[in-house]
Amino acid sequence: MELSRLRAEIERLFEAPIEEVRERGRPIFEEFKQQLNEGRIRAAEPVGERWIVNAWVKKGILLGFRIGALTDYSINEQFRFSDKDTYPLKALDGVRQGIRVVPGGTAIRDGAYIAPGVVIMPPSYINVGAYVDEGTMVDSHVLIGSCAQIGKRVHVSAGAQIGGVLEPPGAWPVIIEDEVLVG
Repeated sequence: MELSRLRAEIERLFEAPIEEVRERGRPIFEEFKQQLNEGRIRAAEPVGERWIVNAWVKKGILLGFRIGALTDYSINEQFRFSDKDTYPLKALDGVRQGIRVVPGGTAIRDGAYIAPGVVIMPPSYINVGAYVDEGTMVDSHVLIGSCAQIGKRVHVSAGAQIGGVLEPPGAWPVIIEDEVLVG
């Protein structure tokens, strides 16, 4: 779907009654989430020397919560959890994508963009709408919140928490530009 059409559909569905959103919104939302996963759209983006907030992208993320049904994702009796079926854990093919995720308790929510060359140490959590650019190190015990924008070659040090700002849709997310050491 063309980006301008996707944006118009997200804006329309955001204002639509919940019945219409649940009845017709899932295919549009899935296309939207695919664009997020591929880094083609993001909650905020650099334009020249400044950043702009893409409120429609944040609205699309919020639509996912409205559309989704609570689903049991438990692995076994000791590891039980549930979440909206629109935001399961992200499926990564680290070798093919050039992303290193060290084993030991990391969770990345579907709808987050992780660029090639990113290294993620356990345990870490990266939420929906986050954009983590190439060559970044996400160290142990790091949280990257909803819609946070992390630049190229950033080192998010152990224990650091990068806040998430999903609502209101027009609000600035946390933005860490290129080559920054956090923590």
